[in-house]
Amino acid sequence: MVQQGSTYRLDLSPELRKRGIADAFHASLLRIHLPNDDRRFPGRQLHQLPGFGENPKEWAVDRILSHSGKGRATLFELQWKTGDVT
Repeated sequence: MVQQGSTYRLDLSPELRKRGIADAFHASLLRIHLPNDDRRFPGRQLHQLPGFGENPKEWAVDRILSHSGKGRATLFELQWKTGDVT
């Protein structure tokens, strides 16, 4: 049974909406925000992420080569259109 008021709706940017990001989340999926430690984890500003900002860069997957695990622990080996494998 879902309690009233247990779903939260976020005010997303137009760019995130255009990408199909969901704007409603059940309260059980939300966590307290902890800001990045930029000294330990640099490069996590929105403008530094590929695929966002004025000139987005996206990489196309050619094919999935293998996978292991399931659920949140799933790992994929991908071959990108550029020929790289990760």
